[in-house]
Amino acid sequence: MLLKDKVALVTGSASGIGRGIAEKFAREGCDLIINGLHQDTAQKVAEEIKSLGREAIAIKADIGNSAEVNKMIKIAADKFGRIDILVNNAGGVSGTEGRGNSGNITEEEWDRVVNLNLKGPFLVTMGVLPYMKKNKYGKIIFISSMGAISPCVSVIHYHAAKAGVLGLMTNLAFELAPMNIYVNAIVPGPVETTFWDALLPQGPDRDALFQAIAKKEIPLEKIGKPEDIAGPALFLASGLSDYITGQVINVAGGQPLLSHAATFNIEAYLKSLAEK
Repeated sequence: MLLKDKVALVTGSASGIGRGIAEKFAREGCDLIINGLHQDTAQKVAEEIKSLGREAIAIKADIGNSAEVNKMIKIAADKFGRIDILVNNAGGVSGTEGRGNSGNITEEEWDRVVNLNLKGPFLVTMGVLPYMKKNKYGKIIFISSMGAISPCVSVIHYHAAKAGVLGLMTNLAFELAPMNIYVNAIVPGPVETTFWDALLPQGPDRDALFQAIAKKEIPLEKIGKPEDIAGPALFLASGLSDYITGQVINVAGGQPLLSHAATFNIEAYLKSLAEK
């Protein structure tokens, strides 16, 4: 088992990519702190982890709120005594109602989305670091977004925050390397999760959108699943990557192989749907 008897905090692990990562880690011998905005959904995932023979606790916390983050980390540390692995996964654009380009974004929306997607990972990392420094060991993984480096739809607050995550990762990797704390990032391509609900509800139109994206934007011609991100996360969290820090892994079905001009314009596609 690659993570035997390790303890991991995966933010946003009540659903989507975070849930896939937590389940993958548990199958490799890891105990988990499951985090989400709703206690009941987080608890459900924690029970699934326990059914795999591992320890797990569910903690409701908004990662953009420092008091809630500090409380979460204290509960986790009191339970397990340490945190070996941190996956900064929580984020998203829920509640934007399609706002996110230079013509319609508001200061309030900017603050809310950046608070969740950049300040949140910063707060959680700062809270976990004292435990990693004490043990002179840690693995930190940031989940960014392909939109941070090659957007195909304008969501400027989210993409700017996810680009900031890459800068945060690089700086921390440099600073923490002498302490045996490894810091890396994953840049996912399109992955089928509830993230898309903010852009297009589930149904035939979204299925058609996924098919169009896969055909026109992904060389492997398929949309990713949470487990596609969980595998690389396991690699970065385990001893297999003990000579790797400060790196970005694109997990996007070959998407970066395409030129920016060749990528699929999701915004134009959504506009065409609205005009039908």
